[in-house]
Amino acid sequence: MAFLMLPAALAVILLGARFFTNGVEWLGLRLGLARGAVGSVLAAIGTALPETMIPVVAIVLGRGEDAAQEVGVGAILGAPFMLSTMGFILAGLSAVILFRRGRGGRLTPQPALTRRDLGFFLGTYLLAIGSAFLPGGTRTYVVYALLGAYVMFLARALTQGEPVGEGGNGEGPGPLLVAPRLAVPPLWLILGQVIAAFLIVMGGAKVFVNSVADMASGFGVAPLVFSMLVAPVATELPELCNSVIWIRERKDTLALGNITGAMVFQGSIVPCVGIAFTNWELTPAAMASAGLAVISAFLAYWFIGRRGYLNGWLLIGTGALFYGLFVAAVTTGRLA
Repeated sequence: MAFLMLPAALAVILLGARFFTNGVEWLGLRLGLARGAVGSVLAAIGTALPETMIPVVAIVLGRGEDAAQEVGVGAILGAPFMLSTMGFILAGLSAVILFRRGRGGRLTPQPALTRRDLGFFLGTYLLAIGSAFLPGGTRTYVVYALLGAYVMFLARALTQGEPVGEGGNGEGPGPLLVAPRLAVPPLWLILGQVIAAFLIVMGGAKVFVNSVADMASGFGVAPLVFSMLVAPVATELPELCNSVIWIRERKDTLALGNITGAMVFQGSIVPCVGIAFTNWELTPAAMASAGLAVISAFLAYWFIGRRGYLNGWLLIGTGALFYGLFVAAVTTGRLA
């Protein structure tokens, strides 16, 4: 039954993501937001909620049980790892195979916005990981610093870059899907489409997660492995589906912002839960996933800074290499 439910849930997620991306673009247009804010804030936070709830429920409601904390910490660190590996792989594949863009499958988001997101992620995530080596009493200040850093990110994201629909590069929204004949749909209709699409995506993601969890249990996958490798693949689907749709429409700033903006959220806000409510002692597997996520993000940050674009093959190669190395190390018992 789990195998049968997976494709059905994926179809529901894709359908919801199509309506969500269209609606959130119109919402950004009506609110006068910068294009980078639409992808890096509105879409990223909205679609990051499923994976955010896993560590919150596991840690806060787990009543201090070791297994619950293990799942919670694994989910916290698994999300950035998945976004910086599988997320980059899917973005690269979309450019190289599905929608060819010349040699190398170039993705051309606004470089300053992508570097802004990746820079914030690298700074906050390294701070969150580094706090594991600090005395317990000082970690409260790290939580405050991470929250403050994300507020700064929001302030910059909401004001930096061209507004949605400007720039003359075809990145304006198409007709609102629930009312294609309206040239300027009312705000209430836009909000209705966004909320309905969000609920559809979340419902599909829930079915997908449950199906994957049943399969993991059936195959005897350990809780840490499930929380770091299996669950994030399912819960990151909303972001990844959104990005594929935007790449197909050649809206690379929105597509990459959806991934990198989610990385910022997952690397700053979500670790606060682990730092505040667990002993935040990271296993070798947890440290390895964090280190690989940082390296992957830095390579993308460096490449787009030098070239002004991202190479699809580079994203595929580095993502596959890092993900493959980590899976091999965990499944063979080299990382405990």
